[in-house]
Amino acid sequence: QVQLVESGGGLAQAGGSLRLSCAASGSILSINPMGWYRQAPGKQREWVATTSGGSTNYADSVKGRFTISRDNTKNTVYLQMNSLKPEDTAVYYCNVKTWDVRGLRYDTWGQGTQVTVSS
Repeated sequence: QVQLVESGGGLAQAGGSLRLSCAASGSILSINPMGWYRQAPGKQREWVATTSGGSTNYADSVKGRFTISRDNTKNTVYLQMNSLKPEDTAVYYCNVKTWDVRGLRYDTWGQGTQVTVSS
């Protein structure tokens, strides 16, 4: 079993910044990839960014504004969000894929954290 705890959401003005964190704990031998998704009201959940094996990828809508990073010593992934826009308003979810010592794979979602950007 793997548990994820997200933090860092909140309210920001357009042009502002927020930083999200997602810490994983439990039976973890390795974690890859780690990513962020978001879901705006009335819309489907969409992929935002992923970090895997030292590489990072971003959705076009956030490229150049958001930065994903990870601290492997803490099993934590971060999402630094700069130049926020009202359309970034959504619930943000982290997602990690992990393996335990038995070779079992888990696909785990965080509880979600609300990000609201005012114009």
